[in-house]
Amino acid sequence: MIRKCLFPAAGYGTRFLPATKAMPKEVLPIVDKPLIQYGVEEALAAGMDNIAIVTGRGKRAIADHFDISYELEHQISGTSKEDKLGGIRHLIEHCVFSYTRQIEMKGLGHAILTGETLIGHEDAFGVILADDLCLGEPDPVMKQMVDLYNQHNACIIGIEEVPMEEVYKYGVIDAQDMGNGVYKVNAMVEKPAAEDAPSNLAIIGRYILTPEIFDVLRDTPPGKGGELQITDALNTMAGEGKVLAYKFNGKRFDCGSVEGFVNATNYFFDKLYGGS
Repeated sequence: MIRKCLFPAAGYGTRFLPATKAMPKEVLPIVDKPLIQYGVEEALAAGMDNIAIVTGRGKRAIADHFDISYELEHQISGTSKEDKLGGIRHLIEHCVFSYTRQIEMKGLGHAILTGETLIGHEDAFGVILADDLCLGEPDPVMKQMVDLYNQHNACIIGIEEVPMEEVYKYGVIDAQDMGNGVYKVNAMVEKPAAEDAPSNLAIIGRYILTPEIFDVLRDTPPGKGGELQITDALNTMAGEGKVLAYKFNGKRFDCGSVEGFVNATNYFFDKLYGGS
């Protein structure tokens, strides 16, 4: 059973400056709940109650959010506002949180490798990028991927179809369709031009990885921009037939962009408060 989920959360969030100058982008609210809380709720719904978070300088608010605030609890005790903390209390009571710091920003692959000390080498683990806010139908996206892992015991990467003119923003897969949204990955290309893209199936911020990934990452040279790319490491494993991709059922918001963040806010506002 997969119990651990890794959250790389050390990035600077420069696309949201000046808001993220002193506030982690992961705690920016979608209506009334921080981005990262949506991800942790998704992980717990998939059975992952051991939450490992890779942070960096200026990210203390993340740990504070997933902790009890005794002063606040005392102030709102017995009032109508007490119910507003029900969701976060549930996570605090049912999850174990651990943290480590990524000293330098050297790419997603480096962030995942930094999390090795929290994850260990015993079992597969999930990876959620809080920027990608996903709503699975009917099950949460990570739960869908766990079910697939239990069938195949291979690395699983979440994908979605994007317009060809937008493939340059993503890692894109070259893969064989196995049916039911599952693909056997042959190779991955990081942010290709449209004319060079093998498909329009883009990698999103959901992964299930086996512990083997840590050794592969250590042996992977830096890629684009001198960063350690997770796609390069997964390419190595794909060459050995160890990687599947899954086109999940549901909706995704790219909250790493201002437009996606606003779209998610509007969607959840309508959902919560009955807007049109």
